[in-house]
Amino acid sequence: MRIATYNCNSVRLRTPIILEWLAEYEPDVLALQEIKCENDKFPTFEFEEMGWQVAVNGQKTWNGVALVSRHSIRDVRTGMGDPAFPEDARIITAEVEGLRIANTYVPNGTKVGTDKFDYKLRWLERIKLLLVQQSIDVWLGDINIALKPDDVYDSKRVFGGVGHHPEEFARLNAILDLGYEDLFRKFTQGPGHYTYWDYFIKTAFERNNGWRIDHIYGRGAAASSCTACQIDLEPRRQERPSDHTVVWADVG
Repeated sequence: MRIATYNCNSVRLRTPIILEWLAEYEPDVLALQEIKCENDKFPTFEFEEMGWQVAVNGQKTWNGVALVSRHSIRDVRTGMGDPAFPEDARIITAEVEGLRIANTYVPNGTKVGTDKFDYKLRWLERIKLLLVQQSIDVWLGDINIALKPDDVYDSKRVFGGVGHHPEEFARLNAILDLGYEDLFRKFTQGPGHYTYWDYFIKTAFERNNGWRIDHIYGRGAAASSCTACQIDLEPRRQERPSDHTVVWADVG
């Protein structure tokens, strides 16, 4: 199965880019984040017309996640299922072809020392429990953490800030200790491989001043059977692109 993840930063704006990518790469599943629309505003017809099925957990203006698949999307669940965590449209899980998948848009955290950063840490602790409870095989999405120095263009400069902070590392590593493997790093080592480039730094993409914060993690057979995992830069080169790009992996 080919599975992929893409923070599209508004699905309605990026629909042409997404459909073009789907037609070229023909994945079995594409996980979208930051779709920025409610369920009934998702461009479902455009995807179904091309033969794709969709499952959506949307929210007006902010957040939102979705799964697009050429196969039946079964047992769809949204949110944490925990009253301590309000539904903010950051999680959708489902089974596709026997593979249990969790697509997440992890909170950014905004600034270290704020309530939003504390929420991010607690959110990561809670998602660990969900991954166990639902026996998730593949966890993917915008994880909003560059875990290693090689995962960001200038680790010394940004270390200790949001996205590259020891408290975030500790929470993410606790999840990986469940047996999840970073599928990209299974095949590719070293710096310079990024998935996000800040819009507000106008030359960030051209200079490759990026962050690798969009990840695909597998465990068990989903990890051991993985034969490839790559970052595709082409969506970021398109007209009116997202600030992220696509990551894909072949498993099973």
